Amino acid sequence: MKIIVNLDVMLAKRKMSSGELAERIGLTQANLSILKTGKAKAIRFSTLAAICRELDCQPGDILEYSSEE
Repeated sequence: MKIIVNLDVMLAKRKMSSGELAERIGLTQANLSILKTGKAKAIRFSTLAAICRELDCQPGDILEYSSEE
């Protein structure tokens, strides 16, 4: 089981930088980078909601499930 994080895709679609998003949601760029690269072990619903609010998207636009390892 693998969760794929498509945050970079949504950032590109919205023409927003990682730094701008991090500032808007009150997250450090380092923590956003960990999430963006798929190295995060968890994400708070409040953080996910803030990301979706700023990128005007749904959680499914950012997170994807893959059965392949």
